[in-house]
Amino acid sequence: MNGDCVFCRILDGELPAHFVYKDEKVAVIRDINPQAPTHLLVIPREHISSADQVEDPSLWSVLMGTATKVARDLGLVEDGYRVVVNCGDRAGQTVHHLHVHLLSGRFFQWPPG
Repeated sequence: MNGDCVFCRILDGELPAHFVYKDEKVAVIRDINPQAPTHLLVIPREHISSADQVEDPSLWSVLMGTATKVARDLGLVEDGYRVVVNCGDRAGQTVHHLHVHLLSGRFFQWPPG
């Protein structure tokens, strides 16, 4: 854990968050600045600063598996959902702790952003 990281502080219970799911490897919280009616963040408990810092490729399986499980559990599959990972400031990463955005509840444009 990184004491300067807002996600680490949330995962440690120092800061409040609305948890949708959590286990020993990952937690899912509601985004405080939602970009869709459903906007969740899938966050590994291990502090990894960004996607390009992932050393164990099995982490992607955990993150994506959790995202799809939560999407099913919340009934998002029928209407569809988007999964997004931003890597670096210029790509829109504002918190430097790896996380996956899970968005649903509106129509999305392509290309994004």
